[in-house]
Amino acid sequence: MNLQKKAVFFDVDDTMYDHLHPTRDALRTVLGLSEHFPYEEAYHRIRYYSDLLSAKGGLLEGKAGANELDDMREGRFILALQEFGVDLTREQAVQVQQEYLDRQYRIESFEGATSLIDELSSAGYVVGLITNGLEEHQMSKIKAMTLENHVAAEHIFVSGTVGYAKPDPRIFEVVNERTGTLPEHCCYIGDSWRNDVAGAIAANWQVIWFNHRNATPESDVAGVYKTAASYAELRRLLLPDAH
Repeated sequence: MNLQKKAVFFDVDDTMYDHLHPTRDALRTVLGLSEHFPYEEAYHRIRYYSDLLSAKGGLLEGKAGANELDDMREGRFILALQEFGVDLTREQAVQVQQEYLDRQYRIESFEGATSLIDELSSAGYVVGLITNGLEEHQMSKIKAMTLENHVAAEHIFVSGTVGYAKPDPRIFEVVNERTGTLPEHCCYIGDSWRNDVAGAIAANWQVIWFNHRNATPESDVAGVYKTAASYAELRRLLLPDAH
């Protein structure tokens, strides 16, 4: 086992593709919200409630049933949109969730994402994905972007199957164990401050915050991280000698 090998792992939602698009389209289709509605601000609150409700129910670790999962998915829309003066009925939330799911499987990766993965692989890096969610749902997104053609199956880690979810550092420890890598030789890239930056730093990984939405840090972290807002910037950070 070569513990000296270097690795780069990516988050999926809002890191490999624009997670706002399916959310915004679902809200506009079902609720008829105007183009002036603050979709990006609402998106951040939907993500907040998704994480909050999932953590309470152990959903991301695969510890809850279908009913609890449905309650979380619908509840995040209801709670988030209330903050923007939009009151959803449970029936409307069900419709929004269905529209959102339909669009989740018609997504495309960010420009430069797959080419960067291929370049890193060619340069000798172990390259993979670490994502929160249930196996079937997350793998459907990964296949929609054809990422399985660029990332080895054994380097794809989904929290619902692993049994730990970001920001729990144990999911990163499992990745190290299964890939034969050391934390200090691994870099994690993700958009979520709480799940990705704080989680990976707690596991002693190097971190690049993929902050393409110009968010602000949500808390202090006991570690150093770099920031990038595009895949061109990520490439310059990860492969500075590439031409």
